[in-house]
This record gives sequence, structure tokens and C-alpha cells, in this order.
Amino acid sequence: MEKKEGENQTSITDFILLGLGALPELQILFFLLFLGIYVLTMATNLLIVVLVVADQELHTPMYFFLGNLSCLDICYSSTITPRLLASFLTGDRAVSVTGCMVQFYWFGVLLTVECYLLASMSYDRYLAICKPLHYVSLMNGRFCMYLAVGLWLSSFIILAVIIYLVSQLTFCGPNEIDNFFCDLTQMINLSCSDATLVKLAMLVFSFTNIILPFLFTLSSYVYIISAILRISSTTGKRKAFSTCSSHVIVVTIYYGTLITVYMLPNTEALRMVDKFVSILYVVLTPLINPLIYSLRNIEVKEALRRTLQKRRLLP
Repeated sequence: MEKKEGENQTSITDFILLGLGALPELQILFFLLFLGIYVLTMATNLLIVVLVVADQELHTPMYFFLGNLSCLDICYSSTITPRLLASFLTGDRAVSVTGCMVQFYWFGVLLTVECYLLASMSYDRYLAICKPLHYVSLMNGRFCMYLAVGLWLSSFIILAVIIYLVSQLTFCGPNEIDNFFCDLTQMINLSCSDATLVKLAMLVFSFTNIILPFLFTLSSYVYIISAILRISSTTGKRKAFSTCSSHVIVVTIYYGTLITVYMLPNTEALRMVDKFVSILYVVLTPLINPLIYSLRNIEVKEALRRTLQKRRLLP
């Protein structure tokens, strides 16, 4: 701890992440479990990226966004899981204040990009089903590239502003964060200086970068479902539903867990529920996404078969 000059408060230099609880007998089991999830997450998402890049049949807007989502999930999982694995092995739960801010910066950037990326994917499906005659002209390669670059750049800038405001806060104890990653809400609550501006910025951030993309995605699928229901052919309905069902599942899982975490009251009784749901969207969602898209998507499975045939791994 360091004494700030001219102040009676002692600034802390580290936070203690309490993780999943004091269960020393389960640390190795947790390590093996989360290591297995992390390895599978890396492998499945990397496979999706390779297929999207290598297979010409997947050079479409929908798979461009899917490739971006897999890249995002690789980074998303790598932001938190390696630190969590290290704490299981070493028992060291201390993270510097600066390290906590850096972790949340990247976590926040990736969370923001994913929210807008899922909204972009819903817009792609809306155009494909509701405006098929305008799809090619509106959702072209250049537009997709500009949109992806814009999402990343705006997220970097927005989170830089948030982290700058947090860096102006003073932390003087207690220094325990009851989670397995640097949760910004708990960090702010540990501040001993006025955090009104940061809380206001976080409120604006949550509305513009989580709620608005969610409402946009929701409204897109209202139009999509109503358009599908107007299709007279049963085969046509089935085909239309199959093109967007995977995305609906991913969106439901992601926003369902995300909203649950931030809607739950911050009470001791619900703390373990909060941790469990956090594990779902921080650790498991990056693994679930590629599994849903690859296992339910015929085009992805066909692309995998073609790639393996080219490498002479399949007859």
C-alpha cells in the first residue's frame, strides 16, 4: 500500500480476486476442467476462422461476420481464462490495480464488439430474408469490412474513456473482488473517492452498447419471424428458419446470461448464482458459439469436408 501525499488515505496497489471460493481440494479439478474448455474453445474457433478464410464458398457476409465472431471469442476467452488457470495452480489471487483495469479494458472492448457484431449478423439475416432483392447491393464486401473496422475502433475509444475515468478514482481498501475476473462494478464500489461520473458513464455505456444492440437484434428478428410466417411453402419456411436458427440460439444464450448477471441484485445470497452465470457468458459462450454454428450448419460441415479432402485427410 502507498500513502498519498497530503492525504490520510492509503491507496491500495492490488486487488484480491476471490474466484470461485476457498475450495483448495477442488483447485486441480477446476484447473483441468477450465483448461479443457479453453483448449476446445481455441481449437473450435480457430477451425471456424480457417474454414472461413480458406473456403471460397464461405466468402459471404454471413460467414465474414461468423469469422469475426470466432476471432472475437478467441480473444474474449484469452482475456480472462489464462489468469484464472494460473490462480488455480499457484493460489495467487492478487492482481494489480493497473492489471485489473487492463483486463477489464480488453474484456469491455470485446463485449462491446460482440454485442454490435451480433446485431450486425441479425441485420444481415433481416436483409437476406425480408429484402432479398436489395441484399447484394446493401450487404457487400466493402460495407462489411467498413462495419467491422468501425465496430472495433469505436469500442477501443469508448472503453478508453471509461478506463480513463476509473483511473482517476482512489482505492484505499477493502480490496477484495468477489469474482474470478476484474468486475468493474465491484471495482467502482471499492473506491473511496466520488464515483458519480464513472457510474453515469457506465450507465450510458450499458445503454448504448448493450441495450441498444439487443433491442436492434430483437426488432430484426421480429421482422424476420413475421416474414417467415407469411411464406406459404412449408419447405420455404423450414429453409428460412434454418438460416437464422443458429444465430437466434447464440443471441439468446449470450444476452440471456449477460442480462441475468447485471439484473440480479448485488446481494450475498445471489453472489454464487452471479458467478455461475458469469462463467456461462465469459468462459462457456466462446466455446458454445462455434459448436452451435458448426454442428447445426450444413455449409460449415461441407466446407470442413472439402478442406480435409484438399489436404488428403479424407477420401
